[in-house]
Amino acid sequence: MWSLSQILVAVSAAFITPAAGPADDGQWPVGGYRFSDEMGGFRIVEAHGEGTRRDPVVLTQEFYSASPVVLVIRGYGPDAGPRTIPGSPGTALYLTLRTRNASGLGWIEFQFELQEEPGQPSTYGDGLSFDQRRFEPRGMGSDSFELHDRNFEPHDRLLFREGKVDPDETASFSILITDLTPVSPFYLVQDPRIPLS
Repeated sequence: MWSLSQILVAVSAAFITPAAGPADDGQWPVGGYRFSDEMGGFRIVEAHGEGTRRDPVVLTQEFYSASPVVLVIRGYGPDAGPRTIPGSPGTALYLTLRTRNASGLGWIEFQFELQEEPGQPSTYGDGLSFDQRRFEPRGMGSDSFELHDRNFEPHDRLLFREGKVDPDETASFSILITDLTPVSPFYLVQDPRIPLS
């Protein structure tokens, strides 16, 4: 026979969703995706969220150099991929990246680039973009950089500027990735910029 306190603990535990941990293959399953740091240069340390506007996927990560790194994003399961965009056949992923600068060098800009094929620019025809059709006007931002610029052709790039991230500090970036013709996997290149000497 269970006591009332044991029942309350069991019920509470059923409603608590801990942050995701890496699967056996090193991928972090969260929000209908698997996020992976398999290409190296950085490490995902925590992941949680559903990928929606109200509950974005939040990845906490550490960068060990000021060189570009690649986040691999795969769909999985029956609900593979992001949530649908109302009135569109496409999908949307609200993503917040909490990025710790463990490189030992200060960053003065930070650029993101989307790719469907690693090393190949994402073009208008592939449907993958940083909300190119502007479904969500407030989908992009950072707590460390004042401004951001979008460059959709010939690449899908998002550059955060007018700020800095010193060594051992953490910057937060909120981005919205839309895909009118979803594929899995796709790639997010993350490129911290250092001052030129």
